[in-house]
Amino acid sequence: MRSGPKFTASSGNVFRDLEVAQPEEALAKAELVARIADIIARKKLTQAAAAKLLGVDQPKVSALLRGRMAGFSTERLIRFLTLLGSDVQIVVRDRPRSRAPGHLEVITA
Repeated sequence: MRSGPKFTASSGNVFRDLEVAQPEEALAKAELVARIADIIARKKLTQAAAAKLLGVDQPKVSALLRGRMAGFSTERLIRFLTLLGSDVQIVVRDRPRSRAPGHLEVITA
């Protein structure tokens, strides 16, 4: 008799599953980077053109598009989004009483 593949159900946050420090912040940054990559692709910008628009060099754009987020703060990623023509809203609200700590979430429209 064969046993099925072994797996672990995800928590919904791959960074939490991988035990990354500050997993919600890591997921938020990844979602911001994904949005930046989508906009660059939709606008058909070359990495060089995107770099000029964002005020960085092309290797930094390349690193970002490859998911290398070290050196990119959430604030910097938000600035990149506004430079690419997106509106960014930050909403702060009370957490539900049923959940102890507050949390960070990126919602894209």
